[in-house]
Amino acid sequence: MKNITMTLAAIALATASFSTLAATEVQSAPEGQQAIGVVSASSGNNLSSLQNKLNAKANEAGASSYRIIGASGENHLYGTAELYK
Repeated sequence: MKNITMTLAAIALATASFSTLAATEVQSAPEGQQAIGVVSASSGNNLSSLQNKLNAKANEAGASSYRIIGASGENHLYGTAELYK
């Protein structure tokens, strides 16, 4: 549980550097947008890499924003994001 909490905190802190990507990461469900699905991704042990992969999948799905709803792992990270449009 401690790993998940630390992972989510690190992802939240890293969000500022990704503002140039098409889909915007949000911290809560955006008002006026509908959930259109969920995507998942995995990466090595780098949180930025996991976040980039989730963002790429959100862009491929045509989402205007996404919210990371779970991330875990030690040597290999796994994450899930909810998509909004």
